[in-house]
Amino acid sequence: MSSSSIDRDSHNIKTEQEPNVEAVHEDVITSYKVIRSRDADVMLRFLDEHGDEVPEITPEEDRKLGRKLMWIIVGLTSLVDLLLYSDKAVASYASLFEFWDDTGLTQNKYNNSNTLFYVGYIIGQSNMYFVQKLPIGRLLTFVTFAWSAIILLHCTLYNYQGVYAIRFFLGYAESIALPILNTTMAQFLTKEEKAATAPIFYSTCVGVTIPVGFIAYGILNAKNPPIHLWKLFIIIIGGLSFLLAVLVFFIYPNNPSDAKFLSTKEKVWTIRRVQKTTGSAIETKIFKKHQMVEALKDPISWLFALFFLLQQLANNLPYQQTLLFESIGRITNLDSTLVSVASGGFAVCCCIAATTIMLYFENLTAFSVVFWTIPSFVGSIALATIPWGKNIALLAMLCLASPAFGVPWILMFSWSSASASGHTKKITRNAMVMVAYAVSNIISPQLWQEKDGPRYIPAWIVQIVLSFFVAPLIAIVIWVILKRRNTQRLEKLAQDQDSVAGYVEKDGEKVKVNIASLDLTDLENERFIYPL
Repeated sequence: MSSSSIDRDSHNIKTEQEPNVEAVHEDVITSYKVIRSRDADVMLRFLDEHGDEVPEITPEEDRKLGRKLMWIIVGLTSLVDLLLYSDKAVASYASLFEFWDDTGLTQNKYNNSNTLFYVGYIIGQSNMYFVQKLPIGRLLTFVTFAWSAIILLHCTLYNYQGVYAIRFFLGYAESIALPILNTTMAQFLTKEEKAATAPIFYSTCVGVTIPVGFIAYGILNAKNPPIHLWKLFIIIIGGLSFLLAVLVFFIYPNNPSDAKFLSTKEKVWTIRRVQKTTGSAIETKIFKKHQMVEALKDPISWLFALFFLLQQLANNLPYQQTLLFESIGRITNLDSTLVSVASGGFAVCCCIAATTIMLYFENLTAFSVVFWTIPSFVGSIALATIPWGKNIALLAMLCLASPAFGVPWILMFSWSSASASGHTKKITRNAMVMVAYAVSNIISPQLWQEKDGPRYIPAWIVQIVLSFFVAPLIAIVIWVILKRRNTQRLEKLAQDQDSVAGYVEKDGEKVKVNIASLDLTDLENERFIYPL
């Protein structure tokens, strides 16, 4: 709501820090943003109840709280992400066992099952509405229980039609899990902490081949199992997913105000430090149509979506990797699990290096995206040109190409959210990005046609040109646009050093609050500085 809609005859304004009512002149009031209390950050009520009794945080307390939040929040979300991607890898690793024979899968039918996973994924984006309307901790609990049940249902499969159905519903169930995890990190971490820890968070995705590879290796060594090995593998993964769902039910927070691992003082400090660094609301439960429209009109939203549409054309590579190990390296199923572990280890090392760089150097996201795409770009060219039969070289280049492009993916996903303000705008942009991601992953498996094996040259060409060359350039374009916006805003801020507050209408009065509590979008709040 704009300030022009406010009753300008009202002069009773209560400050956030002072209980006394003060008179503010009309022309001062109209220079501030004023909204209805129902449209404000839901953290505002918690701050009203506890904010006055909590002093400002000291630098030492801030560092201690920051470390605590990073360990708990990044650790918890990463654990969920690890099991999430373990579930996605089920069909890939099951191919090492009798899964294809028992269900009648072929290379093309396997590709179709991966495509249908993302058909379910894209349809599931309609549930993004509930990410805003419902408590996200409870919503994630439902999602994790649902996907653990669907994973265990894999054991009932006996034909490829069943594989198609189960993969579709698994994609539908998992479709909003990643946006929920990203929202949680944005609620608890400063924008600098979130950017720096994003690669560590994503290391659980690219490094999932380490624990899952060892599980598969152990199962392949099993002697005279009572059931087929692929069913044993799925029972283990599904059981771990169920235990995760129980953990999420008891621990996962809806927002900072109900986090069981924080004291009341730490909750207030967490809300303040996030609002201070992001300049935006932590959570609102009102869907704001004008913010959705702004997200759709903002060219930055479409550039992020285009990046994921192009870059994720390579995302079937991790699913294809196990099969490529066999065809390229002429190695056994047992050995391929160890090769995949090594590949995952390399990916984790890349993520740790990326996080270290981001911790010490700010505003390097776009250039980090370009840098961490280079291994995949070089490795893909090598895989398309090295003579067939040079097995060691081909395996090395596959281990180089396959895992590294995950780092740019999570950097861009985190950046797309951090560069938007306004809860509904963030949710809308997340939906746009995830739809582009899903569409790309619907196409991606179809690039690996059985007739093109074992080299799959068409697939490598598409990835080299679109995923590993054009997509990183889009990150640079985004950086240029946001850099220009920041330059214009910083010039205005240099001329106007006065702190800006906002007002929330409560029972006919206008209550002075931090402008971050107003849930303004980044285009509405000209003091919002975009992370680069």
